[in-house]
Amino acid sequence: MVDVVKKKGVKMTAMQQVAYRAHTNIALIKYWGKRNRQLFLPMTSSLSLTLDAFYTETRVSIEPNLTQDCFILNDQVQADDETQKISHFINLFRQQSAIQDPVLIESTNHVPTAAGLASSASAFSALGLCLNDLLGLNLDTKTLSTYVRQGSGSATRSLFGGFVLWHAGQGSNTTSSYSEQIDPADWDIHMLVIAINKGSKAISSRQGMEHTVQTSPFYQLWPQEVDQDLQKMLGAIKARDFDQIGQIAEHNAMKMHATMLAAQPSFTYFQPDTVRAIQLVQGLRQEGVSCYLTMDAGPNVKVLCQSPSIPILQQRLSQYFRPDQLILAHPGPGPKKLEEI
Repeated sequence: MVDVVKKKGVKMTAMQQVAYRAHTNIALIKYWGKRNRQLFLPMTSSLSLTLDAFYTETRVSIEPNLTQDCFILNDQVQADDETQKISHFINLFRQQSAIQDPVLIESTNHVPTAAGLASSASAFSALGLCLNDLLGLNLDTKTLSTYVRQGSGSATRSLFGGFVLWHAGQGSNTTSSYSEQIDPADWDIHMLVIAINKGSKAISSRQGMEHTVQTSPFYQLWPQEVDQDLQKMLGAIKARDFDQIGQIAEHNAMKMHATMLAAQPSFTYFQPDTVRAIQLVQGLRQEGVSCYLTMDAGPNVKVLCQSPSIPILQQRLSQYFRPDQLILAHPGPGPKKLEEI
């Protein structure tokens, strides 16, 4: 890493630095569509489960020899356009701070980037936490969630562990759209991720979301469907009713993907093995195995399950998918400073 930065003409003599780990989250009630693209204000509220298996580690340093921000992702110095996007996000924090220095961002995704596994959620959550500390803002977590949302919408949920509710808020009031933990998920609920394709998506979530909102005739029904699903989900989590949670999550995910199929022109994130995985999970459920699926904007299938179902799920799915494609995740914690881990 030092050599990479030296090639850019940067002397590694950091005056200050801080590092955080943040985990990804998978939405059970989906976020799909913005009412304000600049402020990342969502059309609807959403609800997620933070996972322990996927996370991002980010270190931010104030470097005296930098003349502009430098962004290194997975040991690769990023191009100017990617760095500019990150600088735009950093400026949200710099505007509130007396510290205006350029920074060095070193980030490692322990999750495939842009593959529908929520790498942007953990990445912007970790970066926001670093900036909050490094620039001395001392924002509370609720307020910080309104900042990191403007890097990636789902990042607002990765500031918390367990089940997390992201409030849509009202109008253009940016502070009314925030996240909070509603349940620590410290009970028997898990997620088996079927990694169909770990490569980058041809259509980004942002592109797919905007196209769906603008062209899908089904989308006008989406907000009221989400509101109904969310109210049911809150009750199911409170009751710790796993089957009800799974049924609501699966139906909500399929409705989201239906809005994409109805877009003009139509598009889908499904791949042949996605359909195979869906059929396998639903077939196991018909055999009496308690398991339910959800999907985000990508081909990968996530299976909600409880401990008794895990062995049969792994055994059956391993007949069609490689061991490295089957990743068992448990409810994840909130972010931590790396020095605390």
